[in-house]
Amino acid sequence: MPRRNSKSPTHPVVASIDIGTTSTRVILFSEDGREIAKRQIEYSTSASEGPAESSNTEQFRRRSSLMRHNEPIYTAEGIAISITDEIEIENNLSSVGPTLRFPQPGWVECMPVHILANAVQCLVACLITLRKINSDPDLKIKYKLKAIGIANMRETTIVWSRKTGKPLSRGITWTDTRTAEIVEHLEKITDDEKKKELREKTGLPLSTYFSAAKLRWLLDNDDVIKEEYEKGDGNLMFGTVDTWLIYHLTREKTFVSDITNASRTYFMNLETKDYDEELLEFWGIDPTKIRLPKIVSSSEFYGGFSAPILSNLGFHNKITQEAYDILKTISGVPICGCLGDQSASLVGQMAFKSGSAKCTYGTGCFLLYNTGSTKLISEHGTLTTVGFWFPTLKGEESKPHYALEGSIAVAGSIVQWLRDNLKLIENAHDIGPLASQVDNSGGVVFVPAFSGLYAPYWDRGARGSLFGMTQYTSAGHIARAALEGVCFQVRAILRAMADDAGGSPDFLEEAGGNQNSILSQLAVDGGMSKADEVLQIQADILGPCVAVKRAAISECTALGAAIAAGLAFENPEDRVWKDLDDVIEKIQGNTDNTFKAELPDLERRKLWKRWERAVERSKGWLDDDE
Repeated sequence: MPRRNSKSPTHPVVASIDIGTTSTRVILFSEDGREIAKRQIEYSTSASEGPAESSNTEQFRRRSSLMRHNEPIYTAEGIAISITDEIEIENNLSSVGPTLRFPQPGWVECMPVHILANAVQCLVACLITLRKINSDPDLKIKYKLKAIGIANMRETTIVWSRKTGKPLSRGITWTDTRTAEIVEHLEKITDDEKKKELREKTGLPLSTYFSAAKLRWLLDNDDVIKEEYEKGDGNLMFGTVDTWLIYHLTREKTFVSDITNASRTYFMNLETKDYDEELLEFWGIDPTKIRLPKIVSSSEFYGGFSAPILSNLGFHNKITQEAYDILKTISGVPICGCLGDQSASLVGQMAFKSGSAKCTYGTGCFLLYNTGSTKLISEHGTLTTVGFWFPTLKGEESKPHYALEGSIAVAGSIVQWLRDNLKLIENAHDIGPLASQVDNSGGVVFVPAFSGLYAPYWDRGARGSLFGMTQYTSAGHIARAALEGVCFQVRAILRAMADDAGGSPDFLEEAGGNQNSILSQLAVDGGMSKADEVLQIQADILGPCVAVKRAAISECTALGAAIAAGLAFENPEDRVWKDLDDVIEKIQGNTDNTFKAELPDLERRKLWKRWERAVERSKGWLDDDE
């Protein structure tokens, strides 16, 4: 990587481009983890074409209203946001249309060029802020952009033309379920031995979740892509969001995919860290007819920054000449860090060591358990994925780190449901105080399986269920039971991970804690983690063996990508952080935001057994309709 020397001393800052499912943000981080500048754009969404998407229509109207009035709207996690200097609501309707589209029930599409444009706009806004800060005459040492990192929603699939750079269809996001028939067909024709072999290679089950089925659908159903594929002339390019961004933001037009994203395609062999011929054949993908990006580490020089000419890609609004002039000032700055969002959160939580874990409470819930350089294939319902790979570091730290991953479909979105559907609360932040009006759930158990149960249960036929209500039951009991329902699922996943890691699934029941436990602390971030009441409930449900620690810095995903970029320089003296210990020393701080169990052991065990009974009764709810 080229060294960037400056004539006078400067404070290095790292830009993190964080592409989420419903928004794009760019944050400039200092070496102590402070946010020097931030800009976020919430996506506009399409009006629904079907009754199943009515909630999206309402969300769209709410956002359209906000374009005219400075009123709060709500993210999918139920967190209120409003237009400020840092946040804006995308307004593409009169020109290029919304970024998120819901053309049919179960279909969730994104506009790749819009996502790229949003990243550029956010970056420009942050650079303007940085210029203002540096113009302060009292600032003795100026800030200078040292590197750029990228965090992104995983699995989202984009296909574009090498000749034009333009996408050949809308992107299919990770939440899209149109590929259900493809996956069900493959499940039926694949024997158990073959499924086990596939799981060993990929760490993943057959699912609509991953990129392979989405690409297969495009090759089968999109006429333009199908025609280009049949030509086989090298024009067709496949990538996830990280590949799309790096390709268009580097002057070299670098065509790569970070290993944490590549491990979610179902094309990559975890052992070889490369594409697997057998996996490609399983999905019917001919790599001579469609280009696949080179799989690279999470922290290395991908290319020098260069602003894309968005009008050449069909985007004709908002990007001014002044904006391009500002972007020229960072031309050549290395883009050198990249992580899929959940891996980025693992890094941002500084869960670097084997045996550490993090949980992000977003719309859903994502748990990652770091297994170090050991690849564990789950036997208990969790996935195996790549956590991060920082090859510039020394010893064990330089090796790819794997992780077990468990996901919960409904977490923060249950707060939104209690607010919008049941009208139990007016604002998302009211959920904690309402739940705290009661000492316990009054015997009520809420299994929030609105779209089935994810890890470790994996029951598509399960549905949301409320058990144990009496005339005594109040809104407070239901609110508390809803929060407990999320926290019980976190406990279930940790038990499964403990089993996979060679420990006892009953490690949470070891009274008084165990110094040799496979997990002593769960690092948490995301919308719901901001409520003390939620984290105390989580600590009580986990028990005395595992403390719950809230992240000192709320933007863990963006911070993780910044850390990956700051570590990428080969010479330690050129890095923003010399190594992982330096990261912890400079960023973590002394803030103690730790929650420990206060609930008696016998009461916790009784509640857990009741939860397990409720889960069993909620399973297979749809099976009776067959």
